[in-house]
Amino acid sequence: MRIGMLLFPNLTQLDLTGPLEVFTRMAGAEVSLIWKTRDPVRSDRGLAMLPTHTFDEAGSLDLICVPGGPGQIALMEDAEMLDYLRGVAPGCAWVTSVCTGALVLGAAGLLTGYRATTHWASLDQLALFGAEPVEARVVRDRNRFTGAGVTSGIDFALAIAAEVLGEEAAQEIQLQIEYDPEPPFRCGSLRTASPELVARLREKGAGLREQRLRASERAAQALG
Repeated sequence: MRIGMLLFPNLTQLDLTGPLEVFTRMAGAEVSLIWKTRDPVRSDRGLAMLPTHTFDEAGSLDLICVPGGPGQIALMEDAEMLDYLRGVAPGCAWVTSVCTGALVLGAAGLLTGYRATTHWASLDQLALFGAEPVEARVVRDRNRFTGAGVTSGIDFALAIAAEVLGEEAAQEIQLQIEYDPEPPFRCGSLRTASPELVARLREKGAGLREQRLRASERAAQALG
């Protein structure tokens, strides 16, 4: 199984590395990190990562995964990257994303008519691309798998492992990585966080959300 993960400047590294940890433990999986060049790519928190393949080198894939992060804003208007996604997706058995990577799929026209999820702060923007926003940690609609914010990428990847290899194999991977979260606070989603905490984070993230919304609106308009 050939899995391609998009690697781009200012992505949120856990959007990529969480699923990567699961995917690389799937029997028979070959995982590629794909970008325009093989130059190091720096995440939004400063971690440098190396692409393994360029767009031209990656070839056909069984699964394409687009992570999110602040760099996703520029990505939605990156014609070369959007053309790559549109070209590779029809040959993929699974077209997937984590966090705001779903907005990139939307900008490429790959979520129109699909149920999907993304980070809670941007969930409403999916509707701009003709998708149906769903508040859930992992959403599957036909061959589209989308994960919500950041840490949900692990859940997302385990769901794909179960789909491809069966639940027993996915359970083995989950135990190998000891994925048994016991967070110190019960505030990791809109369902559990206090209204005051949600309001505080919305205020802190208002500038980034506004940039993301404007980019989503332009990308949706470009789709026609």
